[in-house]
Amino acid sequence: MNFSQLLKTVRLHPQAVTIPASWAQGRACFGGLMAALLYETMLTKTSPGRPVRSLAITFVGPAEPEVPISFEVELLREGKAVSSLLGRAVQNGQVVTLIQGSFGGGRDSVVNLPALPAVEMSSLEAASSELPYIKGVTPEFMQHVALRWAIGGIPFSNNPSRSMGGWVRLRDEGGDETLSEAHLLALVDAWPPSLLSHLNKPAAGSTLTWTIEFIQPVASLTTQDWCKYCVQTEYARDGYGHAAAALWTASGELLAISRQTVTVFA
Repeated sequence: MNFSQLLKTVRLHPQAVTIPASWAQGRACFGGLMAALLYETMLTKTSPGRPVRSLAITFVGPAEPEVPISFEVELLREGKAVSSLLGRAVQNGQVVTLIQGSFGGGRDSVVNLPALPAVEMSSLEAASSELPYIKGVTPEFMQHVALRWAIGGIPFSNNPSRSMGGWVRLRDEGGDETLSEAHLLALVDAWPPSLLSHLNKPAAGSTLTWTIEFIQPVASLTTQDWCKYCVQTEYARDGYGHAAAALWTASGELLAISRQTVTVFA
């Protein structure tokens, strides 16, 4: 099943979604997919005209592939402009992913500041060749996502740069579907923890907490369009790192702003 097929599945049957092993990330399901599926479920409890503004995501534990997961949503409060929701992904009676989401309609304001310009990076044509999916070497979910490095180093390359990034898109969605916030979650989280490029040999690393904010309205793109991504490690110590990132369209229009606390076992 591709990404869009899984989104359709969770809309129809949120209480029993089984994620194929092809979407695994080590022993767990790909975090970007887990966040996207839970976000899609949250949309069913959101009032029209209130797009998502921010999601605060905690990966409580690993969600196993090939084992049914229940996606549950609670409406915490619905104000005049903002709705606050809490989403849980539950597997074997345990919460594995938790999201607090803020959905809000626009309002008139005297404040209007444009986004900072996109980070400079080499063109898609000049970037590295597409990172291949290699069974047993790269995470299984990489067969669904295309990455081309343009900044910093790949994991375990002993690269001292604080920055990492390049070009990203979904590999095969069966057509040019409209790119949604759910797809953006996958594109941002497809990149490995930035700390891994500082290592000179393989080691485990994962996201602990993740906050992502969406620029509304979302730019008009399809799932076949390439996007730019860049992350900067701000601090790392004691096996934890703190990083800030952004995702842009190919022309430099801001799509999302992201912050992650990551763990590394090295």
